[in-house]
Amino acid sequence: MDIKADQPVIRIHPADDVVIARRQLMSGTVLPGEGVTVSGLVPPGHKVAVRAIAAGAPVRRYNQVIGIAKQDIAPGQHVHTHNLGFGEFQRDHPVGLDARPTDYIAPPATFEGIVRADGRVATRNYVGVLTSVNCSATVARAIADRFRRDLHPQALAPYPNVDGVVALTHGGGCATASDGEPLQLLRRTLGGYARHPNFAAVLVVGLGCETNQIEGLLEQEGLRTGTALHTFNIQETGGTSKTVAHGVELVQWLLEEANRVQRQPLPASHITVGLQCGGSDGYSGISANPALGAAVDLLVRHGGTAILSETPEIYGGEHLLTRRAVSVAVADKLMARLRWWERYCERNDAAMDNNPSAGNKAGGLTTILEKSLGAIAKSGTTALVDVLEYAEPVKSRGLLFMDTPGYDPVSATGQVAGGANLICFTTGRGSAYGCAPAPSLKLATNTALWLKQEDDIDVNCGTIIDGSESVDEVGRRIFEHMLATASGRKTKSELHGYGQNEFVPWQLGAVM
Repeated sequence: MDIKADQPVIRIHPADDVVIARRQLMSGTVLPGEGVTVSGLVPPGHKVAVRAIAAGAPVRRYNQVIGIAKQDIAPGQHVHTHNLGFGEFQRDHPVGLDARPTDYIAPPATFEGIVRADGRVATRNYVGVLTSVNCSATVARAIADRFRRDLHPQALAPYPNVDGVVALTHGGGCATASDGEPLQLLRRTLGGYARHPNFAAVLVVGLGCETNQIEGLLEQEGLRTGTALHTFNIQETGGTSKTVAHGVELVQWLLEEANRVQRQPLPASHITVGLQCGGSDGYSGISANPALGAAVDLLVRHGGTAILSETPEIYGGEHLLTRRAVSVAVADKLMARLRWWERYCERNDAAMDNNPSAGNKAGGLTTILEKSLGAIAKSGTTALVDVLEYAEPVKSRGLLFMDTPGYDPVSATGQVAGGANLICFTTGRGSAYGCAPAPSLKLATNTALWLKQEDDIDVNCGTIIDGSESVDEVGRRIFEHMLATASGRKTKSELHGYGQNEFVPWQLGAVM
């Protein structure tokens, strides 16, 4: 990919049938080097045909099929939803052809992290209030609100080493089978957060009569109460007021211990980053996603870990991941999750190609195939070492895949439950997402978005589209942002107070 600042379009691969507009193209615009004249208006980030494409023929971008022409398309025409559609095509899934041994960097880069008493490493230092059921959400929030800086500016003043007290509530926990997968999944998610090193201590608040009994949660997840984990419920404590007072008293005591931490230099191998993209556009697969992929390659070479997710948004591009799988078993696990999603969609009268969103389409993405190919770019080029189910604990280092929905809050919740202590989130249309207890870095795909929404976005990757930086140069900048953020530098979303409402566990099955 060679992007020149004076060129009106971007060609990604010599074999592609389309090029991408760097700015709005007017009818009559001649595309240098393509021998094509634009016919009609083409918005920025959208596709222009550079050769005649017959109806029913596959259309290629990234040298990969992104859809099937719904009608004859002439050179110079805008290619989008009116003339390009989703279509099934044969995909080979060879295993390991592109898996390469990691070329580790020694000595590894370092960041200023927090080491817990049991050896776990944190990038943040929170006290958390979790709920077993939605019925205890109001109490949990009332406890955490007593320590909100915007409501009580002096509450945390004596504890400068504490990042905050957050209540992470949810809408489930009852009216489901006591031995079914939905409850097991919720408990696995809550257990992951209860164990997360970014929490110095956690309270779990229940109602008392819910299906998700706290004792069952502790048993399934192998958790034990102690100085860093406290549990109680409203019915046993004596109602709302007494429960809030009890929780506030506990938090006050826990803050004293939490404040004693000190950051120290640690190798980057202790960083686990969850990879997200939301509000994607036609530039996502050219700028922010491949730049994040370059940063992931650096992180992995320094011994760190990255989690690619959003299973419905790798659909159609999964063959690129099986080629990087370290074993047949890993590739088979990935394909099994995709088959599960096909059955899941069928049960719910949905389809895997029910994507992109309205915003994605406005930004130039036409089919799920095109969106998936761009999304996979944020995983870089290193070998795929494992495939995890939702919220399953991370036990390997390197590039992993976790099965999650494409909905960003649900997907990131699973990643953090698995152990991600940092999130990197690319966006082309704009995002205001944040995530507690893991900080979330947001990356803009284009400079126009950066200039418009710099209040929410941490890194501008639009310089790639502008032709002023390469993918590798921006990848290096992102990697440096990762290290600084893991060392305690606040992200834009943290400064705005995002994080509590974005805890959204995946809800499976019927609610009875």
